Amino acid sequence: MVEALLAGGVAGLGLFLLVRALFPARPGLVTRLLALDAAREGAGVPRMQLLLPDEEVSPFRRGLGERMARFYAARRWEIRSARADLALLGKSLEGYLATKVLLAVSGLLAFPLLAGWLALMGWGVSLTIPLWAAITFATVFFFLPNLQIRRDAARMRRDFRHVVGAFLDLVAMNLAGGRGVPESLMMAVSVGTASTAGGAAGGPDDEGANWAMTRIRDALANARIVGITPWQALGQLGDEIDVDELRDLSAALGLVADDGAKVRASLTARAATLRRRELAEVEGQAGERSQSMLVAQLLLCAGFMIFLSFPAAMKMLGS
Repeated sequence: MVEALLAGGVAGLGLFLLVRALFPARPGLVTRLLALDAAREGAGVPRMQLLLPDEEVSPFRRGLGERMARFYAARRWEIRSARADLALLGKSLEGYLATKVLLAVSGLLAFPLLAGWLALMGWGVSLTIPLWAAITFATVFFFLPNLQIRRDAARMRRDFRHVVGAFLDLVAMNLAGGRGVPESLMMAVSVGTASTAGGAAGGPDDEGANWAMTRIRDALANARIVGITPWQALGQLGDEIDVDELRDLSAALGLVADDGAKVRASLTARAATLRRRELAEVEGQAGERSQSMLVAQLLLCAGFMIFLSFPAAMKMLGS
């Protein structure tokens, strides 16, 4: 009786959530007024379009992804973290959503495969087990792209923060030479792009630095076309790819853009802070790896001791 009540409650909750997802409630008057005020405040600053690398997506996947994107937009599912990760990785939202749906559908194919295998083996098992197994596979496959882009985006954000520290040093050096803030930003990114491109044969880290400098350079170049300041462009780029260091840099430059000495001191301090933070993260990762190696060595020693003592223990027990 209790199991039937629990199953009915879970089924009812699932149906309720499904109906709420398919037919969301209409926003109230207060919500609409807040959205209108936010749109009015953001209308004064034009937004630049983030240029993404061309991603090869088949027409079928593109069409499926566009339908899923419209479905998400109609239900106001913003998925901001996924959008920021995709913008950082240079992938489209449509291709990402299409991949999630196709992987979930492929997980559902486990139901006929398991049901056919059970029928061939002649086991008298109900179809409930293959059904739940297929639903589990579909759920896991649906969330696999989230884990992948989150892992790749975390690695690329770490590289991007390293590049931002070097970029701040270059900007401070150009400010010390007597250039203005916009000229220093463009000169620093051009020098950084040229240096990383020249050393791109050194390894993947150089290629990542060249990529990050290229994104900053494109943002600064688009600022002139859109008609915004370079620090506003850096702030918008930080919002798009979810890098706090770029947002902080934009806010700092917006406050002291007219005073070169204050800007130079602020950028130097921020670059030193970024380097200390990166060093602390590297030391923390090295400590975690050392602990994992120690645990592995202890397990290996324990297994070796069991291997040595097992024959003697069996002989004593046998006697």
